[in-house]
Amino acid sequence: MGTKIIGSGIAGISAGYHLNQQGDEVEIFEQDSDWGGLCANFTINGFRFDKFVHFTFANDEYIKSIFENSSPTHSHPSVSYNFYKGYWLKHPAQNNLAQLPLAEKIKIILDFAKRKNIPFEKLENYEQWLLVQYGKYFSENFPMIYTKKYWGLEANELETKWIGKRMHSPSLKEVIKGAIKTQEENFYYTNYMKYPKVGGFRSILNDCRKNLDIKFNKKVIKINPIDKILYFSDDTTSNYDNLISTIPLPKIAKIIDNCPENVKEAANNLHHTSGYMVSLGFNRADIAKHLWFYIYDKDILASRVYSPSLKSKDNVPNGCSSLQAEIFFDNKDEMPDKETVLKNTVEKLSQICNFNEEEIIVKDIRFEKYANVTFDKNIYQNRQIVLDYLKEININSIGRFGKWEYMWTHQAFQDGINIAKAILK
Repeated sequence: MGTKIIGSGIAGISAGYHLNQQGDEVEIFEQDSDWGGLCANFTINGFRFDKFVHFTFANDEYIKSIFENSSPTHSHPSVSYNFYKGYWLKHPAQNNLAQLPLAEKIKIILDFAKRKNIPFEKLENYEQWLLVQYGKYFSENFPMIYTKKYWGLEANELETKWIGKRMHSPSLKEVIKGAIKTQEENFYYTNYMKYPKVGGFRSILNDCRKNLDIKFNKKVIKINPIDKILYFSDDTTSNYDNLISTIPLPKIAKIIDNCPENVKEAANNLHHTSGYMVSLGFNRADIAKHLWFYIYDKDILASRVYSPSLKSKDNVPNGCSSLQAEIFFDNKDEMPDKETVLKNTVEKLSQICNFNEEEIIVKDIRFEKYANVTFDKNIYQNRQIVLDYLKEININSIGRFGKWEYMWTHQAFQDGINIAKAILK
């Protein structure tokens, strides 16, 4: 029977590849008709779009070699921008206020100077963390607004352990310098972002995927952990010796036979964002000005926009360019309809990026139920209940949604390596 893997995203592909390398019999079941999970892509009239924004900045030499051997990459400097009330600020905004009106810069600097000094361990939520790092005015007009747009919850509903190196905390000197002149220094958590030259982001997994046995359109609808049987929506079944799952925790708890009620409840209480992707292709090569940028205006639904054509020219036909916007909502909220999202996004982006509808030759909107794990205050307690139960019934849960973690590409790949080693051992 061998090892069975549910899901052909980056963690599942990595686990399958490393088990295969050691001669283990591996079979992967994928509910969709193609592989890659959130790393997959789609093509419309010669325009290729990934599912949400993806880059890699792996430091591990082994993982870097796997990715590069699969597909040579472009190395882009980690330079991004912020759009705020008609102004373009280099990222991170707190270090690059120079473009703002003087009155607004003064408010930010004064509030920054008088922010409270509270030890990290005494902060109760993300809102408090922001106020301590940046002061009231900047926090309320920049990250607090973005938090609701990106995470789907208010800042005071989130905890803080997820932050790590993701948010730069400047000194007063840095803020003042950036208010006078846009800074050349890169304050991002990595100096480069890599992206495949051809084939879209999932091409970094081409070598790993090559010899894997992936069964498509195989949606798991029930798991019997006692008899070790998987049941599929096409009325077939499969037995397993070892099971690796990348199914999101809220979903897997619903399909396990006789799953305890407390586990179901904990899984159901986990928050995540769902997301729309608005993908636009243009008959002009110069629409996209920035590799990616963040939007802080409340009336604009999109939180983040990037350009597939700047990531690689292979993503568009000659003489064309492209943009893709991400719009996120908490999974507990009612989703706005596609047409509302599409209309708002196209109208607002046309103003921001200076194009008209006649120049759009591809217009597409798609929905993904699982976009990002949300770190609300109860995440660790609820997550642990589910993971402990899965361990108890010998289901190896991996990846962003299987571990319910904020994983970058290389971290999800490493998770696949780790579970393969554990099974082989």
